Amino acid sequence: MRCTIVGAGVSGLTTAIRLLENGHEVEIISDKFSPETVSDVAAAIWYPFLVKPADRADTWGIETYKVLERMCTEAPESGVRMRDGREYLRDITNLPPWNEDIAAFRVLEGHEIPPGYVFGWEFRAPVIEMPKYMPWLKNKVEALGGVLERGYIEDLTSLDGDLVVNCVGLGARELCGDLDVKPARGQIIFIDQDPGIGHFDQQPETLTYTIPRSDVTVLGGTAQLDDWSLDIRDEDNDLILKKVEAIWPELDRDRIIGGTVGLRPSRTEVRLEEEDIEGVRVIHNYGHGGAGVTLSWGCADEVVSIAEEG
Repeated sequence: MRCTIVGAGVSGLTTAIRLLENGHEVEIISDKFSPETVSDVAAAIWYPFLVKPADRADTWGIETYKVLERMCTEAPESGVRMRDGREYLRDITNLPPWNEDIAAFRVLEGHEIPPGYVFGWEFRAPVIEMPKYMPWLKNKVEALGGVLERGYIEDLTSLDGDLVVNCVGLGARELCGDLDVKPARGQIIFIDQDPGIGHFDQQPETLTYTIPRSDVTVLGGTAQLDDWSLDIRDEDNDLILKKVEAIWPELDRDRIIGGTVGLRPSRTEVRLEEEDIEGVRVIHNYGHGGAGVTLSWGCADEVVSIAEEG
């Protein structure tokens, strides 16, 4: 089958790899490739949180976890490492449905929970260093025979081949007229200090995280819906640091070395479905918000399944 993928972010590249591994011809067309994509600046840790539809997202997430976990030993050059993290909550809640499917999970003791929080858990999950991971994915696509072409697509029906896979993220607003897709602006800070473990408060209104990587620790965050600004704002940095210090008091502001901004492709729920557009067979795979990496391999597997069932 001749497949054309539109978009070269993490979803597009991962989908390309799975299609190539299953014997299909793949061409990726995108106006941006690594290191220019939104995926390249993601503060990426595996964590399927607040993603809809929840039942499908949990399945995609667990399948992705298994792949990323294997990469830690089979492809260390990919930049994937297993790290422990702690999620803090202000209310006692049910445990996440994936708690028995990952490498390690336990409920925190009272003395391990910062002031202002009442519950939480520790988990072991892949941290994905995107400056390494994105080039690794791109190289794998090319090694498997995939073709990468720079271009801007205005009409999915203009593409040749047996199948089009739409992985354009925010671009779906214009390409598909899908105004349900909106940016969720994320500003982050880089610091040359290792917290030992990750710290997380992933409630949208209090979003806070420290993600330790081999080169830096990523501090966040923001999730400002429908905000298109890519400028770093001092007021957001101040807010991020105050939130992080509440769960990691040892933070040393003198060791901050930079920061960046990315626009997550937010949607009320992930769009992964087939559509016939004027006789062109299209599979949509976009709208993953901040969980693009977390769901990537599971979504790619489903794209292949839909493609081959058709």
